[in-house]
Amino acid sequence: MQALKFSPLLNNLGAGQDLSFCQSPALQHQKQIAMTSYQTEQLLHNLQQQTEAFINEAVTNWQMVPHKQFAYKVAVEKWSANQCLQHLNSYGLYYLPAIEKSILAAVTKKDIPQAMFKPGWLGNYFTSLMQPKEDGSLSRRMKSPQKHQPQNNADSHLVIAEFIEQQERLLILLEEAKQLDLNSIKVPISISPFIKLKLGDVFMFLAAHNQRHILQARKALTVNLQQAIR
Repeated sequence: MQALKFSPLLNNLGAGQDLSFCQSPALQHQKQIAMTSYQTEQLLHNLQQQTEAFINEAVTNWQMVPHKQFAYKVAVEKWSANQCLQHLNSYGLYYLPAIEKSILAAVTKKDIPQAMFKPGWLGNYFTSLMQPKEDGSLSRRMKSPQKHQPQNNADSHLVIAEFIEQQERLLILLEEAKQLDLNSIKVPISISPFIKLKLGDVFMFLAAHNQRHILQARKALTVNLQQAIR
């Protein structure tokens, strides 16, 4: 039987060349971690709090930053805070409608909410790749898919406004999800739509991905401020 091949984009995320990667010690360990379950209500509440914090930062801080400062690049190969948000917005353009579609289908089927959410091993693996360490450092650096790579700095105020609008939509979806089963609802992923993850995994991935690049945006802004003071 021929081995199922992953797309090059999945390989970029460290998924390996074929299903034999499932036997690697690292992913066997990841499967064990994925056995951990979460109380659905508490998980969604925590994700809402994080999202609200990001919205508050964008509204109270970033909207006050001049475009020149928000578009500042530490180095040619580095992203500006502007580009970090463009990157996040590009993911939102895919995932928010995909989540909305999956939730609508579940509501139509009268999906029954479950008290506990158990991450899938693959969804948990993707989340762990994105999740920054407690000190804010990254456990692994990776290249973003081409379609999610911002090439230039767009109007910062428009980029920030879109980010806020997307995070507010995410808040609504997290609230709606409280009446649904995060385990049974599946959402296709952006890099390979034929692969679907549990709704709960997609929420956790987005949260980790947002945190990763917001930390990156903060760093770009901090370096710019430090250089301005000198």
